[in-house]
Amino acid sequence: MRLVPGATIGILGGGQLGRMTALAAARLGYRAHVFAPEPDGPAAQVTDLATVAPYDDPAALARFARAVDVVTIEFENLPLVALRKLARVRPMRPAPEVLAICQDRLKEKAFLDEIGVPVTPHWPVRDGRELARALRAHGGRAVLKTTRFGYDGKGQSSLEPDADADAAWTRLRAEVGILEAWVDFEREISVITARAADGARATYPPVENRHENHILARTVAPAAIAPELAAEAQALAERIAAALGVVGLLAVEMFMTRDGRLLVNELAPRPHNSGHWTIDACATSQFEQLVRAVCGLPLGVPEPFAGAIMDNLLGAAVEAWPELLAEPGARVHLYGKREVRPGRKLGHVTRLTPTAAPGSPGKVS
Repeated sequence: MRLVPGATIGILGGGQLGRMTALAAARLGYRAHVFAPEPDGPAAQVTDLATVAPYDDPAALARFARAVDVVTIEFENLPLVALRKLARVRPMRPAPEVLAICQDRLKEKAFLDEIGVPVTPHWPVRDGRELARALRAHGGRAVLKTTRFGYDGKGQSSLEPDADADAAWTRLRAEVGILEAWVDFEREISVITARAADGARATYPPVENRHENHILARTVAPAAIAPELAAEAQALAERIAAALGVVGLLAVEMFMTRDGRLLVNELAPRPHNSGHWTIDACATSQFEQLVRAVCGLPLGVPEPFAGAIMDNLLGAAVEAWPELLAEPGARVHLYGKREVRPGRKLGHVTRLTPTAAPGSPGKVS
């Protein structure tokens, strides 16, 4: 299926990822219709087509489906019942089955284990006693996470081997959790790959991600890693996307251990914060790749024409926007969010470096 310009892309989610997807769609001549519970979100500010309703509102979903030609997402924590209803009426890219895996950390780890992708050691936990047993079995520092709806450090905590398991479980406030072994990694990287319905792929080079208080603060593109390791990371991302049957984007977060191994940490079947640099440093951004994939267009070239450093504007850091706009070479992106809160992603700024690192090109296949 190829949608011609003038068609309407439905976007579930009204945040900054939806905003940048809608802008990329407009550049190629498509319209974007945003579905989100909140009025005047970042995505709704850049299109005149918006549905404001809960994601499980059947009447609103039916109207939305009639108004669009294809549906995609800007975040994965969406009700599967609603997604499956939409998928019966309009092409859903990625498919609900992809979300069913990526919404749940235990299902995601089980899927990766099944296809032979290396992941961190982990244990399912359902109460304080199971958590205590998992801590004893591991015998080292670990991270307790909710299996669903956790992001930017929410729904997780670091635990020492002698931690009070009952207290930690109570703080988690979840029915099911996952305990993951603490990884002594050299750096954290991610790879974003685009995949079309016919299996064509376009994969960006690995980037290095640096966090503050569990929130992405800086992305350095490309990551300063050996070309062989970069190729391995790209191949892993492509293999996972193919096994999932993704049509659209897949971001794969990985740990690079001190002995040079790669461990997959998390998957995100959508645009990713660590890919914002592609807007300014690549001929085809991650957002344009998503539009191309869901509309059945040829994928664009992912190879960067420059290196980049992308800094998130978190909380009060956004108030420096006048100085940033006056900085030669700084590419400032503001998301239109009205409320400034600590740790909230309100924009980002990208600074290009002269050339991309040799041996870390994007891939088209």
